[in-house]
Amino acid sequence: MSRLSIHAEDCFSRPQATKPLLESVDPTVITFELQSRGIDFERWPTPIDLKEKASEASILSAYSEEIAHVQSEGRYPTVDAIRMTPEHPQREELRQKFLAEHTHAEDEVRFFVEGRGLFCLHIKQEVLLVLCEKNDLISVPAGTRHWFDMGSKPQFCALRFFNNPEGWIANFTGDSIATKFLKAFDLDQMI
Repeated sequence: MSRLSIHAEDCFSRPQATKPLLESVDPTVITFELQSRGIDFERWPTPIDLKEKASEASILSAYSEEIAHVQSEGRYPTVDAIRMTPEHPQREELRQKFLAEHTHAEDEVRFFVEGRGLFCLHIKQEVLLVLCEKNDLISVPAGTRHWFDMGSKPQFCALRFFNNPEGWIANFTGDSIATKFLKAFDLDQMI
């Protein structure tokens, strides 16, 4: 079940640091809270069950209608599929890379077709923890400070949409807030 948890960015300096300002599993509340902060979030049906070792080409083919819908506005000409499993040979390297707070010069658009992952959005004086699962489409606007945790035993498949043909390019902020959240919360248990 998708979940949103909102925390003050300075929660580490206060008692009861792990108590969120707001927490919800209601899709309407999640959508409203995210949209009020400029983040698009939608739930789409995904009746397709992928084969365990489906290739990127077969994943893209299976979701061609959803891809066409996202690309219909002409903003995201490039799409790929990323599948992470506990057996993926680069899972630790990729997890560490995604865990550092960063921004992008373009929107980060993800549609989860399997599993789950945790987007952590640092907006103004808040950190929003957004657990995305199968059926979730999230669009994080360019310039939004964030990081992504797929957990120590990742299990997800997501379509990634880009307006840059080079794909995922991060500008790391150097802020230690992601590390502080990892220490204060057991994010791995949230995923």
